[in-house]
Amino acid sequence: MKARNRLRSIMGWLLTLAAILFLAMPAAAQDDRVPTALLGGFMVFFLLICAVFYVYFALALQTIAQKTNTENAWFAWIPILNIILMLNIAKKPIWWIILFFIPLVGLVMGILVWMGVAEARNKPNWWGILMIVPVANLIVPGYLAWSD
Repeated sequence: MKARNRLRSIMGWLLTLAAILFLAMPAAAQDDRVPTALLGGFMVFFLLICAVFYVYFALALQTIAQKTNTENAWFAWIPILNIILMLNIAKKPIWWIILFFIPLVGLVMGILVWMGVAEARNKPNWWGILMIVPVANLIVPGYLAWSD
């Protein structure tokens, strides 16, 4: 519940920032460097959105690790180590991490690992297949982490 309220608070701050950037555009219209200022504003907004999604996925993965009694749940916050954590949760061999860095094979491996994570949470393994669906891949980690 606290994570959901924290996520709502962050989203509120992001919407406030977007409104401020949108209202600042007419003031920037007097300047000849408007495209640069506008690009900078959108870049900051994009980076904030990316940070919100990173925190969401890290919280979800850490919660999944805690519920499956996997060691080192804090690995969820470090980029390469979170793959190792997912492999540990799914009970897959660690050397599979090499396969994640091969372009098309990495996509297949990600689906297989998420299927294993779903099975570790006692959910049907087709939840892992949903990770290739664009909007569902935002919902699946949260469902696997915070559902009963």
